[in-house]
Amino acid sequence: MSQPFQSQSSEPPTRSPAERVAVFSRPLFDVVLHEPEIPNNTGNIGRTCVAAACGLRLIHPLGFDVTDKACRRAGLDYWPRLGVAEHPDWPGYQAETPGARRWLLTTRAERSVYDAEFRLGDHLVFGSETRGLPDAILAEAPQTCLAMPMAPGERSLNVATAVCAVVYEGLRQLRQADVVTWAGDQRLRPGPAN
Repeated sequence: MSQPFQSQSSEPPTRSPAERVAVFSRPLFDVVLHEPEIPNNTGNIGRTCVAAACGLRLIHPLGFDVTDKACRRAGLDYWPRLGVAEHPDWPGYQAETPGARRWLLTTRAERSVYDAEFRLGDHLVFGSETRGLPDAILAEAPQTCLAMPMAPGERSLNVATAVCAVVYEGLRQLRQADVVTWAGDQRLRPGPAN
């Protein structure tokens, strides 16, 4: 049975969708969650996406309900500003995003996220909390598989933590390439190269 999102803050929205679009004409990255199971993780990831001017794509089936009513009940006041796209399955996502440059995040990769060169508009694909990404998806493009460095013997990071780390590594790289910039107030802005 699907469960609704739970908890989160009651902060008032600070930027409308129209204002966000005026700052960035498209998401800096698209975070893609393949069959996410835990509503709180997806809620935290959504918050990261809003803060980092990223889009969020959810690939079904989901382990929770994302209706407007469920999001309101959970206090996810930022959800309308997020720009969520839902896809029925992996083939549906691929068909709706032709030409997307995808990075597949998995604990089974030998290549570190710090060895990847992220670009504006990249799709960062994460698997479900209990299964990760299926082998069939990883086999489609093994050269795009990336992992977060971890201490020997550790199993994995929480997916919301991993998403945040990868997104902000990507933002660091975009800043170095002058695609985005931020001033003393630490607000993201398009850079001179954008």
